[in-house]
Amino acid sequence: MENVLVQSKKKFHFRLLLGIVLAFITCLIVAEIASAHGYISAPQSRAYQCKLGQNTNCGNVQYEPQSLEAKGNFPTGGPADGQISGAGIFPQMNEQSPTRWNKVNMNTGSNTFTWTLTAAHATKEWKYYITKPGWDQSKALARSDIELFCSINDGGKKPDYTVTHTCNIPADRSGYHLILAVWEVADTGNAFYNTIDVNLSGGGGNPGDTTAPTAPSGLHSMGVTANSVSLMWSAATDNVGVTGYEIYRGSTLVATVSGSTLTYNATGLTANTSYSFTVKAKDAAGNVSAASNALSITTSGASTPDTSAPSAPSGLHSMGVTASSVSLMWSAATDNTAVTGYEIYRGSTLVATVSGTTLEYNVTGLTANTSYSFTVKAKDAAGNISPASNTLTLSTSAPPSTTAPAWTPGTAYKVNDLVTYNGVVYKCRQAHTALAGWEPATTLALWIEN
Repeated sequence: MENVLVQSKKKFHFRLLLGIVLAFITCLIVAEIASAHGYISAPQSRAYQCKLGQNTNCGNVQYEPQSLEAKGNFPTGGPADGQISGAGIFPQMNEQSPTRWNKVNMNTGSNTFTWTLTAAHATKEWKYYITKPGWDQSKALARSDIELFCSINDGGKKPDYTVTHTCNIPADRSGYHLILAVWEVADTGNAFYNTIDVNLSGGGGNPGDTTAPTAPSGLHSMGVTANSVSLMWSAATDNVGVTGYEIYRGSTLVATVSGSTLTYNATGLTANTSYSFTVKAKDAAGNVSAASNALSITTSGASTPDTSAPSAPSGLHSMGVTASSVSLMWSAATDNTAVTGYEIYRGSTLVATVSGTTLEYNVTGLTANTSYSFTVKAKDAAGNISPASNTLTLSTSAPPSTTAPAWTPGTAYKVNDLVTYNGVVYKCRQAHTALAGWEPATTLALWIEN
């Protein structure tokens, strides 16, 4: 019987472990596939302008412009006509009229397109389509409205988190047009679809752009240490698209981040020192904005090691005694930083450690009618240990007068049967046949102290 139960438990544990491992592997695979997301940040796509608040009434895409994902192999596959701009899942993105969406001013000819990827993924190719001359500006985008003007084959390689392409917009286009950018993923069969609303002028491309972005605003600190300052600011805007931010400490350029990044952690600073920071925005043509508001801030003082131990806990006393247990309680210790834990000692033996907010502990497994001494010590995060509390000396009570046979492996027990184990009387909670390892003191599902 014992061997059958042991084998059954081993099989159950193996199956449980196997299930957990398979579930974990599946999560990793799904997470890797699902994490491949990105959007056109310059010139600003329709969805990205929703995120920035420049387009309104956009639906949920304003929170996740990187998620315009659908089946790939466009134009053979992909979203149905009329649902292309929304990738079949964001219906507001398919709305179309001459005035529905904010437009980006661009020139025909050579232009730079920037993708911001929230997670890179092996890539098949990048494709750029533009609406044909005379397209219907009041009809949702369809395959018959567009033609391919640029493609880049990545051959399955994994791209960087910022990807740029230089493409020539046809010179015979002017006024309001749509550019559809398609990122074909190599190993999932899916693609990402970004629509850009553009107002085209002839000749020159982005190099003819002389309009600088607006200045970033609201520069502030999210945290300060002795050697670092965490910065955050609100996005700038641009007639084409912000491609990056320059962070200055005084007049010194210390870092450049992407156009979709609005935070930076300045490190390598000196403790207890004043610094001034500003941020500038830039676009693909190299135009740089005016500086943001200046943030003046002082780093904190250098930290010193904590060598101060907490005070000793006080008032150690007992809240109850049985034949095999003692319930202890004490008053809190204090510390120059914080008490993080208490150590409970039986004589010189550490029997337990509890958190710094716990002021009681039940010591079990004691012998009936026996004298014990207890103390408690406090500790802090630096590992400093307090002196011991007052010593509490007391005796466990005598065993219950009820007599009962000794607990014996291999014996069949019924509910409410009484047994004696290590001088303590236990009552059976569930009918069973006793096995080695199911001792009453440690198998609370089967036995309760009488």
